[in-house]
Amino acid sequence: MPGFDKSLDKELYSESAEFERCRINVAVFAYNEGTPKLQITRENKNASGEYTFTKLGRMTKEEVEAVLPLIEKSKEKL
Repeated sequence: MPGFDKSLDKELYSESAEFERCRINVAVFAYNEGTPKLQITRENKNASGEYTFTKLGRMTKEEVEAVLPLIEKSKEKL
């Protein structure tokens, strides 16, 4: 069984909500022309100001309020 092939993963929508120490990305991807799916990720800002991927985990109320409109917009691509 072949592994994941990034070239087959098509991004249909992507938008981010930025905060002081992180950003949360909301995206819709379709793999190999399959069913579009929602992906939500978090990137934390390190000491040098660069973003690094981390688990989304729990969200604050402020984060939820910022991300919900992005999720609503993403539904058009699902």
